Amino acid sequence: MSNLSTQSYKGTRDYYPEEKRLQNYIFNIWRQVVEGFGYEEYGTPLLEPLELYTAKSGEELAGEQTYTFEDRGGRQVAIRPEMTPSISRMVAAKRQELSMPARLYSIANFMRYERPQRGREREFWQLNADLFGIEGPAADAEIIELSHAAIMKFGAKQDMFKVRVNNRALVEQLMTHFLGLDVIGSPMMTRLLDRKDKIPPEVFREQAIEIFGPQAAEGLPKLAKLINTHSLNELPEQVQNTPAMYDVMQVLELLKQKGITNAEFDVTLMRGLDYYTGTVFEFFDTSPENNRALFGGGRYDGLVGLFGVEPIATVGVGMGATTMQNFLEVHGLLPQLVSRTDVYIIAIDHTATAGADALARSLRKAGVRAELDITERKIDKQIKTASKKQIPFVAFVGGEELESGIYTVKNLIESTEQKADIDRMVTIVKDHRYDGDEDAVFEV
Repeated sequence: MSNLSTQSYKGTRDYYPEEKRLQNYIFNIWRQVVEGFGYEEYGTPLLEPLELYTAKSGEELAGEQTYTFEDRGGRQVAIRPEMTPSISRMVAAKRQELSMPARLYSIANFMRYERPQRGREREFWQLNADLFGIEGPAADAEIIELSHAAIMKFGAKQDMFKVRVNNRALVEQLMTHFLGLDVIGSPMMTRLLDRKDKIPPEVFREQAIEIFGPQAAEGLPKLAKLINTHSLNELPEQVQNTPAMYDVMQVLELLKQKGITNAEFDVTLMRGLDYYTGTVFEFFDTSPENNRALFGGGRYDGLVGLFGVEPIATVGVGMGATTMQNFLEVHGLLPQLVSRTDVYIIAIDHTATAGADALARSLRKAGVRAELDITERKIDKQIKTASKKQIPFVAFVGGEELESGIYTVKNLIESTEQKADIDRMVTIVKDHRYDGDEDAVFEV
């Protein structure tokens, strides 16, 4: 019998303590930001009925990327590939009980069967924040502002990324009134534009000709003109002075008032999911090393209504932890994260083991995270273990220390030592926690 593989399932990853520290750092920043805007956390099941996604998520996501199977009861179920349908279901279930507007968020894992590549995994973790119950540009601007704050909180500058804004209602008007497409061609062209930067130009042109059909000779120049539109003033007269255009203008103006100077109109931004109804947006990394979309969101007013209740105006965002980590890496914003354990307690000899154990329990009662070495190995090996685990402090316990109540405490990051009783030791390690400290470098 061959040995089992140590590799994780393709497209997924293991999180050892050092990776988990970074992931939790990202999660904690997200929580600080969204809760600062008044959003409250919720949770949903990992499994949902497949029909939840086939109803509105789009053929590519529901038909090609979703992990589906038949459960023991004969039901078609799916591992959640996104959160929007689930939170819409939850809100619909308590439509009359929830206080509106409802500001809700979650940080959860999802699975999609797609080709693994940089920033894109089959299992991924994502922040979802959604605002229910407010129509209009003010709510759209709030979600974008929240998203903007979630990047800036990591120490980013506005020139490190762009915020691209469009409107799906405006897109539909352009497809029909300017490009002259029908109800079949319009969504096909929208999906093609969404893939424009992911396929070769000749493939894009061939597919556009196929969508236009007999009108390709007239339609292709118009499509080229549309793609090269960079401001609202350049839009065709067929969509000038429409409500959708004014929505985009108001969103951009509100963002400017909030101090967001890196937002711009992008007529080619589609956001591929079928349920978007109004404002859509995307955050884009400007670094040449990571020149790609980071995350996005938009307005989806009709999704709650699919559950047989009165529709609710809704706008939301979903941002992935992996793409956020990549952004932090290329811009030099990753912190040096050490173990959350504060102190590693070493018994100098076996006669001090009981006393070291008592010290560890006293420290834990005082709120200090203390790990006790009970191996009775040589002291240098115990110190090496503490350093390898990136625990910043080591406390030595021997007969003399137990008699005097004064312990030697070594800082492995700053390579310093001091004598301290229990109360002083508590103060030292609590006041010098290095979580997120860029200068935390260990001696080995």
